[in-house]
Amino acid sequence: MQVSYEQTPLLGKLTLTCQLTAKTGLHIGGGGENLDIGGLDKPVIRDPLTKYPYLPGSSIKGKLRATLERLLKKPLNRTGGSGTWRYESDDLENGFTEVEAGQFITYEGAKTCQISRLFGSTGGSGFWMPIETATNERLFSDKNPTRIIASQNCVKINRGRNAPSRLIIRDCHLSTESADKLKKVDTGLYMTEWKFENGIDRVTAAANPRQLERVPAGAKFDFELVYTVENQEQAVEDLQNIAIALAFLEDDALGGHGSRGYGKVFRFNYRSLEQYRQIANASQGTSALQTLDTIPNTQALLDNFRSLREYIEQRLLPGNES
Repeated sequence: MQVSYEQTPLLGKLTLTCQLTAKTGLHIGGGGENLDIGGLDKPVIRDPLTKYPYLPGSSIKGKLRATLERLLKKPLNRTGGSGTWRYESDDLENGFTEVEAGQFITYEGAKTCQISRLFGSTGGSGFWMPIETATNERLFSDKNPTRIIASQNCVKINRGRNAPSRLIIRDCHLSTESADKLKKVDTGLYMTEWKFENGIDRVTAAANPRQLERVPAGAKFDFELVYTVENQEQAVEDLQNIAIALAFLEDDALGGHGSRGYGKVFRFNYRSLEQYRQIANASQGTSALQTLDTIPNTQALLDNFRSLREYIEQRLLPGNES
């Protein structure tokens, strides 16, 4: 694998803050510590210090990625184990994944792929790339096999390059208000509720009872999403894809077993690189944070995206950071 000598640009950070409200009981499993008779079959994940239930950022990020992959109709070109398949950019540039001997699937390079530039991508191995592209990217080797794929002269690349994620999603911890309320819940569990289920075999009528732990409906979690602005032209498209995925998540489910929850208050903030420099040199108590008016809900975020686009583009134009 060749080393890239170009540094990834950094133009600023965009931050989305809101609260996620569980509309129904919410379950994200944390694994059982022991097998007690009459105990929980599926406990929720908890903060090891406070013992409060929380929502892992990885769970939310994975759900958003899976949603966008389906919306953008990305092909399944990488095996995920256990007979499952997933989508991945094998390299920063376009090429072909050889899923089976002689069977090729086109993938989009992570530099332009709407999925990979948001969520990151792990370079593949044994994929194919047009010879001209491989030569320009310093990946070509005359020791590697070549062949014609989709009317293009291609060379096999032993290992592709990774692409870092532009999107950060923090773990979502209970709001102070919700934590105080849940401490008063009298269910026999700390801040959560029991959910009893009984699966019945449709042939033998045998019962399979189980007990799940859920965060009660109405619990609110503080949510923070940070997007790294690296490309002016791609930033608006990336943020629009995030907004669409959030809207779909609101009508879908987070966690297992039919639980549903999502945000009600959105606010976009943007800091340019110049503003970070100003903050570092500013006196204590001051900030150069640029704030967009509060957006009341997901639908308003989509309806008013034109204003958001104008706001972002204005802030991203050279000389308009302040």
